[in-house]
Amino acid sequence: MTFPAPLSESARDEIRRLLHGPCDPSALSALATLRKALADTPGTAEDGPGAGRAAGMREPVHGPGRGPLLLRRLRALAEALPPGAGLLDDPARLAAVHAHAAVADPSLCLAGLVHHLLCLGSLTELSDDHQGLEPRLSALREGRAKGVYLITEAGRANSHLATATRAELDPADGSFVLHTPDPRADKFGSAGTWGVEQTGVVLARLFAGGADRGVFAFMVGLTDEQGPLPGVELSSPVALDALPLDYVHVRFHRVRVPFAHWLSDGARIDRDGTVHDPAGSPEQRLQRTLRVGQGLWAAMPAVAAATSRRSAVRAVTYARQRRTQSRLAPGVPLLTYRAQQTVVLGALADAFALTCAADGALAVRTAVPAPGAQGGEAMGFTPWAAVSQPLAAYKAVTVRTAARLTAECQHRCGFSGQLTVNRLAAYQGFHHAFDTAGGDSQLIFYDIGRTLVEQEQEQEQTQTQQEQTRGHAPEPVPDPASPHWWPAVIHRHEDDLVRELRKRGATDTARDPFERWNPLLEQAGLLGEARATRLMADDVTRVLGRLRDPGLVRALTPLAALHGVLAARRWAGSLLTLGTLEPADVAALSGAADRLCDAVMEQLPLLLAVFGDDEPDGTDAAPLAAPDVNAAMAATLTWTRGAAS
Repeated sequence: MTFPAPLSESARDEIRRLLHGPCDPSALSALATLRKALADTPGTAEDGPGAGRAAGMREPVHGPGRGPLLLRRLRALAEALPPGAGLLDDPARLAAVHAHAAVADPSLCLAGLVHHLLCLGSLTELSDDHQGLEPRLSALREGRAKGVYLITEAGRANSHLATATRAELDPADGSFVLHTPDPRADKFGSAGTWGVEQTGVVLARLFAGGADRGVFAFMVGLTDEQGPLPGVELSSPVALDALPLDYVHVRFHRVRVPFAHWLSDGARIDRDGTVHDPAGSPEQRLQRTLRVGQGLWAAMPAVAAATSRRSAVRAVTYARQRRTQSRLAPGVPLLTYRAQQTVVLGALADAFALTCAADGALAVRTAVPAPGAQGGEAMGFTPWAAVSQPLAAYKAVTVRTAARLTAECQHRCGFSGQLTVNRLAAYQGFHHAFDTAGGDSQLIFYDIGRTLVEQEQEQEQTQTQQEQTRGHAPEPVPDPASPHWWPAVIHRHEDDLVRELRKRGATDTARDPFERWNPLLEQAGLLGEARATRLMADDVTRVLGRLRDPGLVRALTPLAALHGVLAARRWAGSLLTLGTLEPADVAALSGAADRLCDAVMEQLPLLLAVFGDDEPDGTDAAPLAAPDVNAAMAATLTWTRGAAS
């Protein structure tokens, strides 16, 4: 990584910590090796969605060699992680490795997230007998087989709450019979990679002694080098151009699953078929089975931050170079215009906020639980927030922010932003798809809002006292040019949203829950989003306060404040409706944004060095990353001239 000369070594260490989390030097060295490996192995995205033949299932989905190529790239990811059984032991390193994969190839990143954090994560966290999972477990760890996670059932809404795939205990030998009872229970996932061994973690409803024992995970062999294994049926490819992977529907026809491949998570079965489950209830069983999602949610903010930093820097670079022929000022760079500054410098500010949120998510993931603390909360509309409210919130707010940010950068780069080689379309598609994948973000916000309203009585009384106090003397907030302004505003707005939902009957337990919440879901989702936005706002000031280098603090302070001012403008309707801000406060935000853009422009060389391409070996071939965008684009072209007549 190349930085301006005045930066001290301590400042460079702070930057590395900011961008890559608390990774040790060996991990940073492994990331450099990973970058080279991914550059030497062509990306899967270049194959293009639907590159293979879709007629019949005797042909690979994405053409010859697609499966082995993907395995080589998964092995490159594995080699950048701790070896063997310790592969998942370092959340910061997991996040950094997948963030690097996302910058190089979002499709590879998704394959890696599913492989490592969902498939291997389930095998590691939920199995009581790792030895019984061999040799498939070692093949997955070493990247000799591809891991798949099958939870979604294509024919049902909220299928995770009503899993229909059955795993029936055979008392004769203790094995399980996995079966898809009807087409609506078809699993949907990225299991269509032919020519390689694929192992799936399949969520199914366990039946023992004729009774439903709840949803457990099972390790199931899906394919080998020749195709589907006996009893496994794969559909023709299902295209998803925004995030091209080998998606298919999967059916199971009475597949025999050994007892050792049941990821029992502490449960046991007596000889008479009686199941003893420490979860205590089907609801808690589902939450425990899904807790593997916490690893994914902890990594996603780092992925969102890395792709957003790259997108923002490319948009700024383009705006500095591209000269407009507008009648207002012919020949000036796009970045001269306030309208362009607000968007692309705002993208840089939001990328910084996402970087801080990545730090916050990892802190939650690695925190030591309080003695006697129980995992999860009571399940609401969905299980996601009940598994881990803060990590679910981080996932939802960071992927949604990154999707918006990358779309804006893509738009502001004109036709160059649409070109595949510049990857902005791939980044936007990745995060837009992840808004529903990995736990639907809107459902997460609904549940968080509901939880914040339906709090313990003691908390409700405390909040009521705070509201009464604020009613007599509104809390002062700092100036919008301060990084502390937006956290104070969004904290206050969250309280206002809670109060408004209570006024509208959200806590009226005499009413049917559906009748009570159905007209309030939009407001509950807004409250949930406010809580997630507050987490990110707090992370910005926390990370900024941790920095010690004066030059770095001076450069990042206006960026942090700009993030807050632009966030307030996006929230203006809700802030005004509930009186959190007055019209004059909102009217002043445009002037504050202009002043902060001026301050950011003064620090732009350092900011671009901090957030820009950290690949001095030139592995990033995107023209938008080049000092001369036009020359770099021209270098990618070959020409054919027609013969003279």
